[in-house]
Amino acid sequence: MRRTVIAGNWKMNFTPDEARAFINEVKPLVAGKDNCDIIFCAPYVTIAAAQDAAKGSNIKIGAENVHFAEKGAYTGEVSAKMLTACGVEYVIVGHSERRQYFGETDETVNLRAKAALAAGMKVILCLGEVKEQRLSGVTNEVVAMQTKLDLKDVTAEQMKNVIIAYEPVWAIGTGLTATPEQAEETCAVIRETLVSLYGKEVAEETAIQYGGSMNEKNAAELLAKPNVDGGLIGGASLVAEKFAVIVNAAQ
Repeated sequence: MRRTVIAGNWKMNFTPDEARAFINEVKPLVAGKDNCDIIFCAPYVTIAAAQDAAKGSNIKIGAENVHFAEKGAYTGEVSAKMLTACGVEYVIVGHSERRQYFGETDETVNLRAKAALAAGMKVILCLGEVKEQRLSGVTNEVVAMQTKLDLKDVTAEQMKNVIIAYEPVWAIGTGLTATPEQAEETCAVIRETLVSLYGKEVAEETAIQYGGSMNEKNAAELLAKPNVDGGLIGGASLVAEKFAVIVNAAQ
């Protein structure tokens, strides 16, 4: 069976001390909740503090982005080798905010994903349509194309370390959420695209999260859908009690 994955994306929030305090607050709320993988993807400067606080718990700490080069003149970037040297196991690539604000393309997302996988990391690969594409009725075509482009030259064996997060861009940070039916339909399209790329076995084994204002109020209904295997959580991952409700819904 596919593992359910509940991952918090802290974005540009928390100092190291705040991250440590938050992990210590959330730990007892999710202790023993072992029916899903629990991950917090943290800003680079808070990773060590979050890891220290999470020791001995069922919480894993990831990063929010990674560069595709092993080293070089890329001021402000962090490589997969640097992250793995710090004990980081998970990394987000292709988040809509990276695409929207920092010029990420399907090509660079693909390069970052392959670099992380080659370094032995697990990748949370984000994709999704913008509002105009949803309204124009081309959502299925867009997410199928993104899936193919973002996974170019990723092998079936490497797919064991890939989690896909469907994130409708129009729902990120807006308070809008895809209906459970919309989320299910689009996650099913992604899975069918994986069938065409890798075959049914790989497609059935790949976890597909929903991200896009999933919160403590709508999580249970979204997670009940057969093709929704977890959530990539933004704002609700910054409040311990709200995040714990989502983890409980995943049980």
